[in-house]
Amino acid sequence: MDEKRSMLRHTVATLAYRAGKTITNAPEGFAGFRGREGSRTPVEILAHIGDLLDWALRVAKGDYTYTQADPLPWTRESARFFAALKALDDYLASDAPLGYPAEQIFQGPIADALTHTGQIGMLRRMAGSPIRGESYFRAEIVAGRVGPEQSAKRFEFD
Repeated sequence: MDEKRSMLRHTVATLAYRAGKTITNAPEGFAGFRGREGSRTPVEILAHIGDLLDWALRVAKGDYTYTQADPLPWTRESARFFAALKALDDYLASDAPLGYPAEQIFQGPIADALTHTGQIGMLRRMAGSPIRGESYFRAEIVAGRVGPEQSAKRFEFD
């Protein structure tokens, strides 16, 4: 596997680790929390991340088509997120050619998904349920580990 594709896989695993932390154990009612009138709710953001990951897989296969799904309930949207990550990672792990350069797949849908992960984290803090800070540099993130089960070894701050 070439270095760029390998880096994309590590980035997808990083997204799984970071986003997984922000969406897991969210308090009751968090999905509908609104930071201010007219802003997206966490479930709307999570649905958008799912759309981005679906798009990332399509562009990896050479199809630029973007689609937007209606948000599902939080637990189903969380499952959709991890399923989309797995589908993307499976494709990246294969020998199938990339339909667009790895750099564009990163700079578009993947980077956007990372940005929105930070938004969900910020909304958790605003809603009174912050996630614990952590040294992500030291986190045990491994390409291919893209499901909700992540390393139990954490480097969280006190």
